[in-house]
Amino acid sequence: MSSPLDMYARLEAADALPQFTAIRRRTYELLRPYRGKVLDLGCGTGRAVAELIEDGADAVGLDPDEGALAIARERRPGLDIRHGTADALPYADGELGGYRADKVLHLVPDPAGAVDEARRVLRPGGRIVLSGHDWDGVMIDADDGDLTRRLVQTRADTIPHPRIPRRFRTLLVDAGFADPQLETHMAIFTGPEALPMLASYDTDGWLDEQRRRAAAGRMTVAVPFFVASATVVRTG
Repeated sequence: MSSPLDMYARLEAADALPQFTAIRRRTYELLRPYRGKVLDLGCGTGRAVAELIEDGADAVGLDPDEGALAIARERRPGLDIRHGTADALPYADGELGGYRADKVLHLVPDPAGAVDEARRVLRPGGRIVLSGHDWDGVMIDADDGDLTRRLVQTRADTIPHPRIPRRFRTLLVDAGFADPQLETHMAIFTGPEALPMLASYDTDGWLDEQRRRAAAGRMTVAVPFFVASATVVRTG
């Protein structure tokens, strides 16, 4: 059984892949120009907070996982990161200028409530960016397509809200944000770097086939991402 440290190491390794790095950088572009404090919700081990600061933002992080925060404080000392949850942000009304939630809303109990809470803490003109991949839409080339489809769906069913990225724009509309925009991105993997992401799909030797494909240069894994952005309406 893998340890929490192993899990964090896998997440860090995945975030370092060029495909995911490009999508993460796009979320920063959509938050610009940075006006006031920018919150990275679900900051994990602090990579995005550190990158946002390097990009010129006054960035802070919030995460409910004390283990991840401990690693962030050890590896990236000096970051303003705190324990907290999406439904009760420790900020006053209109205190923040930006809000980012990457690969987060599929885990929170109430995604709509979390977006409403984001609207509360953002100032007029503040920006929100939501990003995440559709767990039910992962595409994997495999000899047994029916089995692979079942494995993807079974894995998706273990996630509280596996298809919530499809609703990002609707959530922003319902919360009263202005000019909601939605982008789609496809992260495509054709080598062994995808194998750690497939470990949870394994059954009856299915992963062995993917290992053989990776070794022979015959692997294709496509992960669909949705990235949504919007602005708080200025008043007066």
